[in-house]
Amino acid sequence: MTLEDYLAALASDAPPPGGGSAATIVAASGAALVAMVARICAVNPRYADRAGLCAELTESADALREQLLNARARDEAAFEAVVAAQALPKTDERRGALLESALARAAEEPLHGAALALDVLRLADRALAVPNRNLASDLGCAAEFGAAALNACAYNVRVNHRFMRDADTIAAQAARLTDLERESAALLQRVRDGVAALLSR
Repeated sequence: MTLEDYLAALASDAPPPGGGSAATIVAASGAALVAMVARICAVNPRYADRAGLCAELTESADALREQLLNARARDEAAFEAVVAAQALPKTDERRGALLESALARAAEEPLHGAALALDVLRLADRALAVPNRNLASDLGCAAEFGAAALNACAYNVRVNHRFMRDADTIAAQAARLTDLERESAALLQRVRDGVAALLSR
């Protein structure tokens, strides 16, 4: 599927893809930017002493991008399961349990996406150790994309919680999400500060 095809599907009235799916694309773009920065710096003699770090960042960012694209498919499948459960007759005794299970998964998948988006921020933060002023804006973009994707995933977790009945699952997922959001906010500010310092020189 091309990017144009994906955006057309996103703009359609079909249930998936939706916000959770789109969030993974945003985060994957951030991971790709980190990989780009690391690759460029890896062949720059000025950063020869950081070649090992660049190689690690490239490998991690490439793997993360793939994980995020897989997360997109998982998010879409989870939402399709909710739609299928909702379509069951209300007289079907399996409907309640199937819907609750599908909703829990539909919350879990964007929670997984949020965790991956946080990894984008972590990589962008690490990449600032290679002080390339010409590419600082790209790392800033990577961090902003990671944070935006995490926040978008959070919306999708919480909307499913509105319809779930399992208080224990809701509480556990909500606690994990809060931890991710807290670390994201701190990392984003640190990257912003680091990028601002590089661009001010």
